[in-house]
Amino acid sequence: MLALTELGQRLRQERESKGLSLEDLQKLTKIQKRYLLGIEEGNYEVMPGKFYVRAFIKQYCEAIGLDTDAIFEEYKSDIPSTQTEDMPQQLSRVRSRKEIPQHTKGVSKAYDYLPTVLVVAGVVVVGIIIWVIAQNIVSDKNKEQANQEALNSEVQQSNTQEETNETTAKNDNSKSEDEQSAADKKEQEKEKAEKEKAAKEKAEKEKAEKEKKDSGKQEYKEVQKTGRSATYALSGTDAFNLEVTSTQADTWLDVKNGKGNAFFSSILKKGETKEFDLTKETEARVNIGYSPGVELKVNGKAVDLPFDSSKQVRQVVTIQYQPAEAQ
Repeated sequence: MLALTELGQRLRQERESKGLSLEDLQKLTKIQKRYLLGIEEGNYEVMPGKFYVRAFIKQYCEAIGLDTDAIFEEYKSDIPSTQTEDMPQQLSRVRSRKEIPQHTKGVSKAYDYLPTVLVVAGVVVVGIIIWVIAQNIVSDKNKEQANQEALNSEVQQSNTQEETNETTAKNDNSKSEDEQSAADKKEQEKEKAEKEKAAKEKAEKEKAEKEKKDSGKQEYKEVQKTGRSATYALSGTDAFNLEVTSTQADTWLDVKNGKGNAFFSSILKKGETKEFDLTKETEARVNIGYSPGVELKVNGKAVDLPFDSSKQVRQVVTIQYQPAEAQ
């Protein structure tokens, strides 16, 4: 195994302090694990090129919350600089053009453009022919249409007078019916809206009363704290609902019950919230890989993390639940 560079040691320590494995970091950055390991060991030979070394180190730093510019400046001796690579194919093409005799260039270029000129000329001639034919067809069609419109106008004038008389009579009869129907419909919609509003207000009031009642009884207190783990007791309530939100950065989140069954074990992305109904459980274990910016709520009420996240990045919170009816 290669000896770690100072940069590699710094990155590995930061990653491990946040409770992230190389597999977790691979999910966050989409960079293959062997390249991440190469960065930590200073083995840049496994990379596709020098450009990728700097790009991958930048993504690594962003994923674990380090200032990229500061890292590049502090460890610039450990990071290779990119250089423009030779392009033999382009140089080869330049030489082939120079080898072409100068006196043949003009003739060759003329022959190259000849097919294009012929094609363009053919298209122009065909377009002119089509345009002339189309003008003749349009002229004949316009004459026929004018004659037909004159005939239709006479018939329409006769029919319009008859329809006007019939419509006037129908409108007089239906006007009063439409007005009455519109008034009834408006009244029905008003009654429906009032009923929906009353039902919504009642539901909100009942919910608020229940939350107030539960919050008055609920008790959440610390039982034990050691290392990076802490245990709390939840009592005085018939519900155990847990919300976990990450507000600053992606973090590893693992939620299990007392039997070790996992409810969630993956990356919790920045701005994402996960909710868990643990009412049927007696214990829940919450493992947070990167605690800065992580918020916990128990039954809708925010609770503090047991440790200062600036001093203890990874934290494990165990909540022991005893329903009120069992007390």
